[in-house]
Amino acid sequence: MILDSFSLSGKVAIVTGARTGLGQGMAVGLAEAGADLVIVNRTPMPETEDVIKGLGRKCVPIVADLSSLDPIPEIINRTLAEFGKIDILVNNAGIIRRAPSMEFTEKDWDDVINVNLKTVFFLSQAAAREMAKNSGGKIINIASMLSFQGGILVPSYSASKGGIASLTKTLANEWSKHNINVNAIAPGYMATNNTKPIRDDEERNRSILERIPAGRWGLPEDLKGAVVFLASKASDYVNGHILCVDGGWLAR
Repeated sequence: MILDSFSLSGKVAIVTGARTGLGQGMAVGLAEAGADLVIVNRTPMPETEDVIKGLGRKCVPIVADLSSLDPIPEIINRTLAEFGKIDILVNNAGIIRRAPSMEFTEKDWDDVINVNLKTVFFLSQAAAREMAKNSGGKIINIASMLSFQGGILVPSYSASKGGIASLTKTLANEWSKHNINVNAIAPGYMATNNTKPIRDDEERNRSILERIPAGRWGLPEDLKGAVVFLASKASDYVNGHILCVDGGWLAR
């Protein structure tokens, strides 16, 4: 039956940036579909851990700062020690810095690129090496509307998300022979901590809502179906794709 293809029973997933917001929503969605989780964040994630365990799934939290590559061996090794394999990697962790481009600092550029792009590549590389030893796996990157459009006051974030779109396609081209699918989800305007400054700006909030056909900001729950699909057998012939979950933003 087709619904069986969406089951993640027996699968092991790593989700970065899982404390709140989109990462938490996707981690919980994967657990609801049957996966056991390794969740990663730079601060503790007790709420996410409790929800996953409450669903009867195993959950291993790892507190790690992904602004450098140093935590990658621990993430991979602990996952293998606990579960013996890696089936799914969701590269959700990301940061943003806002300032006019003529005033943007090198530090703000490097901070964002390191977390949003550099660590994503090298964590994917480490996970893919393990996936290739087994029967393959699924890597899901988090892109953005700014993978398609220019932004305002966020040059390093825009560059990182444009890079994620290209990186997703490149890795899909290379790793499909190992039965590794690499895809991305591009959320639209979502109600998270990162977008709070925009939502608090009455004029910008109104202009954004006027352009979203769905008439509302997205919620973390809106990504559950997309991440489960891309993590499951149902998407075995989907590779190098950027799935937009945007309430129709790009269609308008």
